[in-house]
Parts: sequence; C-alpha cells; structure tokens
Amino acid sequence: MHIDIITIFPGMFRGFLEESIANRAQQKGLAEIVIHNLRDYSIDKRKSVDDYAFGGGPGMVMTPQPLVDCIESLQKERKYDEIIFLTPDGELFTQALANELSMKNNIAMVCGHYKGIDQRVRDGWITREISIGDYVLSGGELPAAVLTDALVRLIPGVISDESSALSDSFQGDLLDAPVYTRPADFRGMKVPEVLVSGDFAKIAEWLYQASAEKTKKRRPGMIDE
Repeated sequence: MHIDIITIFPGMFRGFLEESIANRAQQKGLAEIVIHNLRDYSIDKRKSVDDYAFGGGPGMVMTPQPLVDCIESLQKERKYDEIIFLTPDGELFTQALANELSMKNNIAMVCGHYKGIDQRVRDGWITREISIGDYVLSGGELPAAVLTDALVRLIPGVISDESSALSDSFQGDLLDAPVYTRPADFRGMKVPEVLVSGDFAKIAEWLYQASAEKTKKRRPGMIDE
C-alpha cells in the first residue's frame, strides 16, 4: 500500500512514522508512507496557502492553487484509488471502512487547516471525505495518522499474529471481550476461572457473552443494529 499525506505541518508525522505499526509496515516493505509539505507548492514568496473567505466571517480558508498543484503532481506518478479529505463533516470512520480502505493500493490524504479547504477542491479532486468523530481538531494531521495506523495494521504480514486484528473490537460487530494475563491472581483479583480451564468451547462461549454484555452496556446502538 502506498499512502501520500499532504500537510502544512510535516513534522507532526515524524515520530509517528518512526515508531510502532507504521514503521514496522514500512520496514517490511508492505507500506510506503510519504509526507508532502503543501507549502512547497505555494506560488508566492511567503509560501502562504490560505486567504480570507469570500462572504466574510472569521477564519482563513486554504486556497485551491497549492492543493490542486500538489494533487495533480502526485497523480502524474500514480493512479489513486481514493483521495481523502479529513474533515469533521465527512462520513464517520468505522472499522468496516478501515477494512475496505485497507484493500486499496494507492491512497492520498489531504490534511485541512484553518476553516477548511476551498469547496472547489472538494468538488473537483477529493473522492472521499472522512471524519474520525463528531468533534473539531486544529487540523487533519491527527486524523490522517489515525487512518494510516488503522489501515496499515490490516495489511497481511504487518502484525505477526494476523488473527489478532481479526478479533479486535468492531470486527465482529461487537466490542472486544476483557483480556487478562499472568498472574492469575493479582492482589486478590482473580482471572475468570473459565479462561484458565483449558476448555476452549467454554472459553469461546464466555468470550462471546462477555463481548455482547460489554457492547450492550457501552454501545447499545450496535446491539440494536
């Protein structure tokens, strides 16, 4: 998988790309993640990428020229399955959507800032708009990192035990069951006996019931659906 991320704050991705899953995916040659500084595509001497909004109002808007020049420059190198704009008013990011996008070969992500990007860019060049939740952040860099992590961990071979990703919360339309490790008795708090019984049929049933109970308590809407 190849992921291009367009941002005005490339330094925000440095630590993220050098650690954990994102780094592992690249070291294994299973993912290539490239950060592009949008200011490199500005045509004025100040490297500005924003301007006042037509019609007035507070806040600045990211101008179309740098964004379009950057996107079209990248499109000369490869054909994108999706060009994603991270925005609070996009479709809600879910595990099902992560599963879908993880099957793509080439993805570009646009990180907005200020009051957002010129609508003409959204209409003419963006193929998908995604939100990681109903709240507002300072920019699209953190959402882009979230999407990148969620996608690359699903690529076969990135996680050593691939079945681990398949048992995550939301994969089976339920939240994940509680997990325990050694010692079996910690300060008088004991692991449920069934988990150390060795009876795998009973363990599977307990895990399912525990998942269902947690989901009903914390996300009842998922049970209703």
